[in-house]
Amino acid sequence: MSATHHINVEGMTCTNCASSVERFLRRRGLEDVTVDFASGEVRFHSKGAIDLDEVRAGITKLGFRVIEAGIPEPWWSIEKKLTVSAVFTLPLLVQHIFMVAQVPYPAFLEDPLTQLALSMLPVAIGFHHFGGSAFRSLRGGVANMDVLIFLGSFAAFGYSIAGLVLGNPDMIFFETAATIITLVLLGNWLEHRSVRQTTGAIEELTRLQAGKARRLMPSGSVVELDLSEIAPSDVLLVNEGDRIPADGRISSGEALVDESHVTGESIPVTREAGEEVIGGSMLVRGSIRVEVTAVGEQALLGRMIELVKAARQDKPRLQRLADSISSIFVPLVVGISVLTFSLSVLVFALPFAEALMNSIAVLVISCPCALGLATPTAVTVGVGKLARQGILVKGASTLETLARIRRFVFDKTGTLTSGDFRILGIETYGENPAHIKSLIRELEQHSSHPIARSIVSALPADSAPSETDQAEPFFLSIEETKGMGVSGTDSDGRVYVLGSWKSARHATSDDSHDVYLTCGNTLLATIDLEDDLREGARQAVSWLHGRGRETVVLSGDKESRVRQVAESLGISTWFAGQQPDEKLRQVARLSEDVPTAMVGDGINDSPALARATLGISLSTGSQAAIQSAQVVLLHGRLAQLPRAMKISDATLLTIRQNLFWAFAYNIVAIPIAAMGYLNPMWAALFMAFSDLIVVGNSLRLKWRRF
Repeated sequence: MSATHHINVEGMTCTNCASSVERFLRRRGLEDVTVDFASGEVRFHSKGAIDLDEVRAGITKLGFRVIEAGIPEPWWSIEKKLTVSAVFTLPLLVQHIFMVAQVPYPAFLEDPLTQLALSMLPVAIGFHHFGGSAFRSLRGGVANMDVLIFLGSFAAFGYSIAGLVLGNPDMIFFETAATIITLVLLGNWLEHRSVRQTTGAIEELTRLQAGKARRLMPSGSVVELDLSEIAPSDVLLVNEGDRIPADGRISSGEALVDESHVTGESIPVTREAGEEVIGGSMLVRGSIRVEVTAVGEQALLGRMIELVKAARQDKPRLQRLADSISSIFVPLVVGISVLTFSLSVLVFALPFAEALMNSIAVLVISCPCALGLATPTAVTVGVGKLARQGILVKGASTLETLARIRRFVFDKTGTLTSGDFRILGIETYGENPAHIKSLIRELEQHSSHPIARSIVSALPADSAPSETDQAEPFFLSIEETKGMGVSGTDSDGRVYVLGSWKSARHATSDDSHDVYLTCGNTLLATIDLEDDLREGARQAVSWLHGRGRETVVLSGDKESRVRQVAESLGISTWFAGQQPDEKLRQVARLSEDVPTAMVGDGINDSPALARATLGISLSTGSQAAIQSAQVVLLHGRLAQLPRAMKISDATLLTIRQNLFWAFAYNIVAIPIAAMGYLNPMWAALFMAFSDLIVVGNSLRLKWRRF
């Protein structure tokens, strides 16, 4: 039985750590393995039965800790390691600084045995923390950053032991070994704290989930239960000040609801009986009963959380390049360190101790972590910010693609227009107009097209066929054909077709109406409709034009109506009367010319959405369109499209800045250390804070207004 599994792992410090876990899982035959070292989340898919305990044990053998519910945090945490190491390192560091500054200091601190005693505990902590991690990474086939820290600190410590045995004070660098370990621990601790801030979007979304729910029982009593116990069709009581526990439909009551967590708008909206509500929304005023329609990961809030998590696993082209470099980074740095030592001694005739310190500085200042953090931190903040604005993005590479789009192709009905049609007139051709209208209503109930929804809501609910006409159901089978309409077959084998003029041209030559009902070669009814521009459509198109983007309308509607909408929006290119296969061909042709996005909402748009360089769907559209798109605008708010592009551009710029810093730091820092211009202790300090610059730059997105 196939399933997707999630495991939280603690102790991964860089992309190489993640690679070792990923290799282990793939060797066990698991698929779709993604490992995010920044958040510690591991995901994989298994086709058959799997022993999760064995998987956890294997990850533990690699040197990482699998976090499970109910198991307390380890007592010997990185905070305690840092505290103990710092207490014993501080006197050594102070002595070194005072000596360089020629400031008097206690004489006992100059005693090599005292320095050895003070350095023993930090070195032991470093041996356990960095040495264990380095050994396990080498055993896993991918050397991590801790290999460099271990080699650097223990080279200094071993050389100092040799100096102590030989009685040569010029060979003693106990303070260097202890300080390297302490400063790198400090950097790791600060990095973990900073990275947790970048995952704040997920935590904020998770906190929006209600803690408890109140279910109304058939007897009328109210039972309090956990979210995990809620099921679809349950009726929940939600009072003023409560968060709505799950997605649902209001069965009774009226309330003022704050939906800012999915719309980005702080003004509460009024929701009445029959309307949909979103889990996580806050009831500002009123009391309602909600029939649950979706829970957990199937609910909108759950899907938002999962999309933000999944986006972190997706790597754009820039990060894949960085990961390739990270995989060879540690062996390359070790080679440069050895070369530095050899050239210093053999070519430049430097003293052995000075050559060793230069090679140690090379090991310590190198930082592959910044390369690994560059993308996931920026993506987590950017995608989380998009989610809070009501914009769902499926994958980090989508951000990269959105920034490249130069042409936007819009569907008309339900996308540029509101999809809320007004019936201007229904003309029936037959002896029983009420019966014909009942046929129209029953057929349209089986379509998700905006026109169908509008017709159903406009026709009276009591227009179902009466017993004198035909017992329900009137149609034995009903089928919807993309781009054509809905057809139904009755018990006598007669086929009724409700759709555009293309489905009725065999029965009439008049193409001036919007919807036609035919039975065989007989025209039974025509419907004339009118709809308005969608709110925000004009602003979105105007913004795109102002940024030099080309816009196109691609619709199955008749040309006169498509031209009217296009001209009202200032769009000069449009295609009317397009069937789904024709839309697909048009989008394919346009996408070959320049990067093209398709914006649509209907079933007939789904092939074009999947074929375009980028698919953008409105959440008010069909499930087929939403599944085919890479970007989903919640609540059908087309005005969010410019905001999506702004945040995507800013996120991509942040990724580029982070990678530039990560590359530039190593390109500049390593030669400086190799030439002897950097003490290993300063190298450790700079290395410790290099990651914070990358994370801090990503966090700027969190507070930036768009």
